[in-house]
Amino acid sequence: MTDGRVDGSATSRGQLWAWWVSLLLLLATMLNYMDRQALSVMSKRITGELRISNEQYGDLEFGFGVAFAAGSLVFGAIADRCSVRWLYPVVLLAWSGMGVLTAWCSSFQALLVCRVLLGFFESGHWPCALRTTKTIQTGSQRLMGNSILQSGGALGAIVTPLLVLAMVGGSELAGAWRFPFQVIGGLGVVWALIWLCSVRGRDLPAAGVSGSLVEESGQHWLLECLSSRKFWALVPVVMTLNITWQLIRAWLPKFLQEGRGATESAALYFNSLYFVAADVGCLAAGAGALYLSSRGFSTHQARLRVFGVCAVCTALAVAASVLPLGRPLYGVLLLVAAGSLGLFPCYYSMSQDLSQRNMGKAAGVLSATGWLTASPLQKLFGIVVDRTGRFDEGLALAGLAPLLGFVCFLLIWRDSERVVRDGTGGIL
Repeated sequence: MTDGRVDGSATSRGQLWAWWVSLLLLLATMLNYMDRQALSVMSKRITGELRISNEQYGDLEFGFGVAFAAGSLVFGAIADRCSVRWLYPVVLLAWSGMGVLTAWCSSFQALLVCRVLLGFFESGHWPCALRTTKTIQTGSQRLMGNSILQSGGALGAIVTPLLVLAMVGGSELAGAWRFPFQVIGGLGVVWALIWLCSVRGRDLPAAGVSGSLVEESGQHWLLECLSSRKFWALVPVVMTLNITWQLIRAWLPKFLQEGRGATESAALYFNSLYFVAADVGCLAAGAGALYLSSRGFSTHQARLRVFGVCAVCTALAVAASVLPLGRPLYGVLLLVAAGSLGLFPCYYSMSQDLSQRNMGKAAGVLSATGWLTASPLQKLFGIVVDRTGRFDEGLALAGLAPLLGFVCFLLIWRDSERVVRDGTGGIL
């Protein structure tokens, strides 16, 4: 199916309107991360007041991740059948509602239910957002639209600690952590109203559904993925980069406060700075790949080198695990942040080398694999902290994971290229 009808909606409404919708997508991604990060940045307060162990805190992240993986498959299918003009605000209001309800939780069980439902509904953001950019933008403008969309995640992670500090500050009152959940969740209502006023039904029509899951070759899309060496080469990559990003994201504030003795305000200010460095690393990874390509390296050679540099940066978590609180520790963690998010554009580029017809489905399976790998480790991380009182070993292993994934990728993907070369005389 061509995008002729879809592209027409952007043209008829004007490019200024398309960029305005892209800004709304950035704000939606920002809210997505703010609702997600609120628990992490106030984890010390919440776990202390509700008497939640580190293992149980790991359960919260585990539940969120498993629900996110399941929701990715569910909402990906729904977004192909319904107009995202209505689906998007429904999903956003649902996860915002879970954020607001979190403010009234008084037990671990209630918090777990809210966290699981938050993860399930938050996963619906991505298929809705990506279908929107595909509809309203074309060519290089679509690439820029996706970049704007992606940047909202880092902005949300940067803003959340600052917002929490502004609303909670040094308050020692019981329940002071509840108000930020209410405010952040309430912002979703504002976004939904603006969205419905900005987008008409004909701007984002339903995409339509293919009548069969079997391709013209007679092979089911899942069998095509499972028989691809490139797909299997990306499995260890997506597993290990999710381990690094998700574990450090979730445990960094507790590591700084409980593991190194930082004050709450210092830990939250640094948490914002951590995501600034992550955003810079993500942009630097793309710029580095472009530079290497201009120097004669192939696209694959360039991204391999960038991925390797980023993996080395994340491995510096080993040094962070033994450093005391101070500037050297903060500096090393900033390098870890830059490397951990810089891995993602490399991975996205590699995943685009999969089947053109089934790239979206394959990416969905890979995404679920990454979440289902990292999420159980959240619980294990908490068990280790409860038993040892130390975050250091978990931090070091999380940082080393991408190097292991990189080695596995080189072994599998390299063999794949050699097979293609022997059979056709060139590398596809």
